[in-house]
Amino acid sequence: MPLTAYDLSDRTAFVTGAASGIGRASALLLAEAGAAVHCADRDEMGLAETRALIAKAGGTAHVHPLDVSDRAQVKAALEAAGPVHVVAAIAGIMHTSSVLETEDADLDRVLSVNFRGVLHACQEAARTMIARGIRGSIVTMASGAVDSSRPGLFCYSVSKVAVVQLTRTLAAELGPHGIRVNAIAPGWVRTAMTGRHAAEQQEQIESMMLRLSPLARLGEPEDIAHAVLHLAADASGFTTGQILRPNGGVSMPW
Repeated sequence: MPLTAYDLSDRTAFVTGAASGIGRASALLLAEAGAAVHCADRDEMGLAETRALIAKAGGTAHVHPLDVSDRAQVKAALEAAGPVHVVAAIAGIMHTSSVLETEDADLDRVLSVNFRGVLHACQEAARTMIARGIRGSIVTMASGAVDSSRPGLFCYSVSKVAVVQLTRTLAAELGPHGIRVNAIAPGWVRTAMTGRHAAEQQEQIESMMLRLSPLARLGEPEDIAHAVLHLAADASGFTTGQILRPNGGVSMPW
């Protein structure tokens, strides 16, 4: 496959969760590949930092402060972005509680961002892609939590399993329009979100992940960003409905 298969210089990408972590790393890499990147997040300061980093590297970035759980905000941002060829729906949150301790409000909050936020981006982007005849790529963010269970991550795991089913169904429905839909299920990645979640257990969790990984290291946001770029680009032109697992060889026995 020629390296031009990763050239996105004629495309526009829309990335949610772009203010930090995997979202920021993905926005930076997509811009490096030549895409005009529209960065969405509710963290306005983080968005400004991402835009500055992209501009410093010579790329093009636009920012859209928004809440992905609000469909109207997502729709307005996508309309402002114009023809979009790549969507990376990465925004997400974590919540820790056992099943018996989980309140309806806890589950609703996580689902509103991790599932409905992805759904909103996918639906609104796909509608515009179809209307414009764009053979685009949609990348969703699942998690290693879809493969096994870890106490306390009920809300998070349920939301990510829903993302997987959304991805597979959309891939089947949008394939006839030339639109590919794939998900990424990362292993444990060092980000601000995972750090907050595991603040009291960080050393224990990281030690466990290091033991389980044949590569003997934890994931970094850039590791997942490269998976996003691959699924966004023509290099994966015959790939749809798949769950890519960049996890350092860990089979996710969480």
